[in-house]
Amino acid sequence: MSIDPNDPKLTAYALGELDDTERAEVEAQLKESEAARQTVNEIRKTAALLTRELKAEPALALSDDQRNAIEAKAEQVYGGGKKPAPVKRFSLRRWWIPTSVAASLLIVGFVGYMQLGGLSRARELSPRLRARLDTEKQLQGQRLADASRATSPASRRRRELRPVGNVRLEVSASAGPSEERLAALGYVGGTVAADDAYYLPWSAIESGEGWNHKYSISGPACNTEDYDYIVENPFLAVVHNPLSTFSIDVDTASYANIRRFLNQGRLPPPGAVRIEEMVNYFDYDYPLPAGDDPFSVNVEVADCPWKADHILARICIKGQEFEPDERPPANLVFLIDVSGSMRPANKLPLLKEAMEMLVDQLAYDDSVAIVVYAGASGLVLPSTPCEDKGAILSALDRLQSGGSTNGGAGIQLAYDTAVDNFIEGGVNRVLLATDGDFNVGTTSQSELVRMIEEKAKSGVFLSVLGFGMGNYKDSMLEKLADKGNGNYAYIDTANEARKVLVEQIGGTLVTIAKDVKIQIEFNPAEVNAYRLIGYENRMLRAEDFNDDTKDAGEIGAGHTVTAFYEIVPAGVEIDLPDVDPLKYQPAVAETFSVEESRRGPKPAAQGGELMTVKLRYKEPDGDTSKLIEMPVTDAGLTLNDMSDDFVFAASVASFGMLLRGSEHSGDFTYQAVLEMAQASIGEDPFGYRTEFVNLVQRATELQPE
Repeated sequence: MSIDPNDPKLTAYALGELDDTERAEVEAQLKESEAARQTVNEIRKTAALLTRELKAEPALALSDDQRNAIEAKAEQVYGGGKKPAPVKRFSLRRWWIPTSVAASLLIVGFVGYMQLGGLSRARELSPRLRARLDTEKQLQGQRLADASRATSPASRRRRELRPVGNVRLEVSASAGPSEERLAALGYVGGTVAADDAYYLPWSAIESGEGWNHKYSISGPACNTEDYDYIVENPFLAVVHNPLSTFSIDVDTASYANIRRFLNQGRLPPPGAVRIEEMVNYFDYDYPLPAGDDPFSVNVEVADCPWKADHILARICIKGQEFEPDERPPANLVFLIDVSGSMRPANKLPLLKEAMEMLVDQLAYDDSVAIVVYAGASGLVLPSTPCEDKGAILSALDRLQSGGSTNGGAGIQLAYDTAVDNFIEGGVNRVLLATDGDFNVGTTSQSELVRMIEEKAKSGVFLSVLGFGMGNYKDSMLEKLADKGNGNYAYIDTANEARKVLVEQIGGTLVTIAKDVKIQIEFNPAEVNAYRLIGYENRMLRAEDFNDDTKDAGEIGAGHTVTAFYEIVPAGVEIDLPDVDPLKYQPAVAETFSVEESRRGPKPAAQGGELMTVKLRYKEPDGDTSKLIEMPVTDAGLTLNDMSDDFVFAASVASFGMLLRGSEHSGDFTYQAVLEMAQASIGEDPFGYRTEFVNLVQRATELQPE
């Protein structure tokens, strides 16, 4: 019989108060009840939180005068007679913690409900509830200030003020922040003298609160997030560059990371904005494949919203879908960073919660191994069938952070473990979960990327899940995913973990096509110039399209992939850099403009086709590519003729252009993006498009005047 999640034995088990026999009995029953396991995990988390808070509370004791007054009163009342029976001592351990755990679980449940969309929008809160929350926030600040004043300066200084956050501030003025200021920022502490150090949460730094010219950021705990510099794709003249070739991409990390920045009250750095990952974050209603190919390909053309005399072409790809019981068995290796940098709540604790969600979705014939790495790497759990999910969840629950980060050693062990348990025809994948801050062992990007590229030849695919902030290495993680035949997502909330590892589990785990490349040939009779929007780090040479040894991107089951081209029609002028005339042969332009040239345009150029789209892909276990080819014409449609999907995707692309400061966005504004997005939300079962509208509004408010 499975255990009741409300059984008080669970609290006793979580707090370590059962004897060996009772503990073994509960552990056996926990394997049969997912709800009970979740209850135990919540109790442990809450108990740990309460323990930390209790340790930080000032000790409460009677003064000598108070004690003497009470004893005098007792003597006066009872005299020399019989004294009352001793009162049974109130047990904080026995009563307060379980009661607080229950209350905290209610709070956790409410917050979870908000994250799941029930009250996820601040504008949906009633004025009464909003006033209640604001009042509670003020009361909490006052309680912290009162606790601050209840302790002596000496004891405050002994207790290092370090909440969840890791920005070290050095006080360079004669005095540090006031007690009230520290309390408002979430500290139980007081004034910090000159030359002392204290720690400030990242949220305060990013919003500009809590510091000014008196304080300077310094030390190794400063923001060391790393993003590649992106050189935006320029317009290219078709007469000089008739072919455009790039690798497909289904990563979504950039959008989730941008959301994190905007939710923290600041605009993202331009290097964090990868437009293709923003567009591909959303699902679109593309037709499913009907033939033998594992995905469908369609192209739509309409007016360009930010440039009236240009046109916008959208390439749409939809991967085949699998029912859960049709998915092949999976051999998964969780490669988890447990170094000291993973300690904050939005890193290892969130990571464990995300992996628990994934384990819950796995079938009995799937298996999971867990490899961890910090200063050294180790196999925490050998490959274990998912019929024993209790053992897998227990191993995850025991993970703790500490030490430096030797990622290279962990990668080696994880791939070795996956290869040792390889399933022919199955899903063989390493899931790397980290903040990317590799600081010992193999640390250079080039060496780690080369290692991953070599390991990808084993047939084991890679998924990269990024966590955290402050030292986040986006540049590193994106490259590892690209070279590891995998996908890359950023997990900033439990809701995002649910999207990636529950709603989209098929695409995350199952690869239906690899080395997918796209090549567009533009017709010079119809197109003057073009530019690919996004995919800057996915560009390929024209010769790479037919070269099956060249690595490219992967498509997962059910994935939708979108790419936009902004096209300048023939006859529309555009100012492009010129080149000197060629000395030894006619310029390419001459072969299309001079009727008596060596080689005039082919007859196909006069057929009205705008361009031809070609794709190459390999089967997941194949070495030879297959070709798909389709011509595209311009039907002269306007944006009003297009579907909500087309307009919404275009609004996301234009939003990325504005965030990046694109020179091609012209006079387009955030307000124009907002109006496009609001008009094209369409069906939004999970609220992702509505969330996007809210992010555009936040970006609008953050723009400098």
